Amino acid sequence: MTRAQPLATALSLAAFGLAALSGCTKSENKTAAPGAPARTVIRFATDWRAEAEQGGFYEALANGEYAKRGLDVQIIQGAASANVPQLLATGSADLGIGSNSFGAMNLAAEHVPVKAVMASFQKDPQVLIAHPNAGVASMADMKGHPILLSDSAITSFWPWLKAKFGFTDAQVRKYASSSATFLADNRAVQEGYVTSEPYAISKAAHMTPAVFLLADQGYPGYAAMVLAPDKLIATNPKAVQAFVDASAAGWKEYLEGDPKPGDALILKANSDMSEDVLDQARAKMRQYGLVTSGDASNGGIGSMNEAKWKTFFDMASGLGVYPKTLDYHAAFTTAFTATLPFVAAPRGAANAGR
Repeated sequence: MTRAQPLATALSLAAFGLAALSGCTKSENKTAAPGAPARTVIRFATDWRAEAEQGGFYEALANGEYAKRGLDVQIIQGAASANVPQLLATGSADLGIGSNSFGAMNLAAEHVPVKAVMASFQKDPQVLIAHPNAGVASMADMKGHPILLSDSAITSFWPWLKAKFGFTDAQVRKYASSSATFLADNRAVQEGYVTSEPYAISKAAHMTPAVFLLADQGYPGYAAMVLAPDKLIATNPKAVQAFVDASAAGWKEYLEGDPKPGDALILKANSDMSEDVLDQARAKMRQYGLVTSGDASNGGIGSMNEAKWKTFFDMASGLGVYPKTLDYHAAFTTAFTATLPFVAAPRGAANAGR
């Protein structure tokens, strides 16, 4: 499951009129009770159907974290075809989830006035999955094995894998969000999210697959970022800051407190979701330190820094994905993550239990 939106997504925004994006941000004040301040409506678009990987946002909504900061947040549930940049460009959403650093950098490359203001995940949850008895003890052992990849994977992390491990394009097989091909071929390797596909495979095949988190192999980049149009950042920075702070509080409670309020909203929004899937995904987020490691260990949940963005850009531009002259600073701002009021304590070792 790769949720990166390829460069073509950014290119397609031209058809929707970037002038509209720079001039038409539709967040508005909602009429409140007499004597009470109006709340700012924020339509927040996700990149997938409701799930634990969005749990902090649903938790913040359920617990009133947004409301207490003057926001009326409405979550627009995504799907496999979700195009969050397009929703932002057309004014159909005010904020949205950016799946990973490639998504934000693609927007910068096409001069789309949208940038990341928060990173929920310090580590990209992307993994490669192998059969337990296929002789794959490390990612280097995958050389020569067929690797099931989606189109967006090929335009995002695949160049890095080829450069680091010597993989070749001849290994690529089409992945279409089903593990059937993987399960039928003992030598096959499949992409996925550490919080999702490994559990689904173990349930379907009654086996424990070998799982390799790309981030723990040196793959840089953030994930589950909050994207904001430059117009909203300029005209209502207080609303952006309020959303970031409330979301960080939601993530802390979802991982370290009582996740039931957030889970209840997720289960209501997504009838295909189940409690066991939510529970194991939350456990994986804690186990691998997806939310609380990296910059979050010093700056608080959601934090980003320029140095990590530079590392990501240097990697991607070095592989020819972007021109080295690109101003990568246009992909993000750290103005809203430096003031978070707390640091979350990780539960257990980030890399334990593979």
